[in-house]
This record gives sequence, C-alpha cells and structure tokens, in this order.
Amino acid sequence: MNQAPYDRVKLARDSSRPTGLDYIKNIFKGFLEFHGDRSFGDDPAIIGGIARLNGNPVTVIAIEKGHTAKERVARNFGAPHPEGYRKALRLMKQAEKFGRPIICFVDTSGAYCGIGAEERGQGQAISENLMEMSTLCVPIVSILVGEGGSGGALALAVADRVWMLQNAVYSVISPEGCASILWKDSSKAEVAAASLKLTAEDAKSLGVIERILSETDIGKKEYYERIRSLLIDEVAELSEDPELLQKRYDRFRRIGMVESDEIV
Repeated sequence: MNQAPYDRVKLARDSSRPTGLDYIKNIFKGFLEFHGDRSFGDDPAIIGGIARLNGNPVTVIAIEKGHTAKERVARNFGAPHPEGYRKALRLMKQAEKFGRPIICFVDTSGAYCGIGAEERGQGQAISENLMEMSTLCVPIVSILVGEGGSGGALALAVADRVWMLQNAVYSVISPEGCASILWKDSSKAEVAAASLKLTAEDAKSLGVIERILSETDIGKKEYYERIRSLLIDEVAELSEDPELLQKRYDRFRRIGMVESDEIV
C-alpha cells in the first residue's frame, strides 16, 4: 500500500472500522463483561471480562470508541479515564490468579487528559499498568486495531506479542499534537505524520510489533475467523513457553537499541 502516513491516520480514525466490541463479539464465545475498578467507578471507554477462545477461558480487554456519534460520546471517544486503566489492571491480575491468557484490543487517540482524570491519578494509573503488565505470569497478546496513541495505548500493550492492523497507527503523540508543539500550527499534521514513523510497517521495522494484519476483508466473517485462528495458535505457543517473562523483558529492552562498533 502506498498511502501517505497521514492517510493511514485518517483510515485508523474512520468510524466504520470494527471497534473492540466488534472483535469481542465475532472472535470469542460467551463473553461476560465485568465493571468497575473497585475504587471510583466504571469507565465505558474500556470494556473487559472473560470469554472463551477455542473453548479455553481467556480475559479480553478492549478500548471501545463506538461507531455513531451517540456511541462515541457515551464511550468518551475511546479516551479512557484512570478508572478504566485500573479496571483493566484488576482484570489482568485476576487473569494471572486463574491462569487465563490476556488479549487486548487497542484503539485510542490517548488517555483522557481532563482535570478530573488528572486529579484521580491518570499518570499513576498508566504507569502501574506498564509495571504490572511486565511481570504478569500469563501470555499477553495486544492488537492495535485503530489508533495507538501515546501512553494511553501502551498501558494495554506491554505484551508478549503486539500486532497491528495494516492501516492502524502507533505513535507517542498525534500528528496534530506534534505539529502544534513543533510548529505551533496543527495544520501541519501531515508533515508531522510523515516524521513520526507511525505506520504498521514502521513499527514492524523498528521491532515495536511482531505482525501486520491484512485488512483486505476487514469486517467480514472470514476476517474475524483469520484473526481468531492466529490468536489460538499464538496463545497456545506462548502458554508452553517456560521463559515467558524473560522474553517479554528482553523484547522491550531491545526496542530502540543501537548497535555500533565505533570506539569513542
């Protein structure tokens, strides 16, 4: 595909793309949603619970944007509050207790940055997820299905395997935000997108993800069946790995590493 990076951003944001709830309904069986962080409340931007994948119990967590304007408002446009991340962590710790693999679907422009979210510890909630996910003793697979924005996305993507859809994006900041900081002009978002290395191909070449998922049949039955089959195989392989934690640690330590023989 030859789309410019900012064209990929537009595709990633398209309201017609399958959302987290679509993946849950079409890939898993018997999904039972859990609510609340046991501290403040429930965050509809993150949904999670237990389900079955090929007959085996798994914990599924997804950032949900919704499709229509009404759904997007109800889901806070997929921008989670701290209670959403705490709910996700609660479910992940529960999954570890009962030996269930964890599968995450990520689609957010970033964590919500309102005053209330900051007062309730947004940064701490995200950082705790990063720390705890790195030591969970069960397999974790995260799939970026739309936008992967900053720490809000990474808080559900410290995984053994990270996949991206062909037209998903993954970046430390949105192109508009980057342009506003660097040039004080958000209209230069297209230029910023070209510099951020945010496409799936960029992420794969940098070792940030392991797999790019084709979108040729996106939304069709065959599409969900293909992802389901890949997840079954991946979870089975990871479940048999006695060095799971060490390999997860090594995976993230390798990102950004520069090798050089130059003596300085």
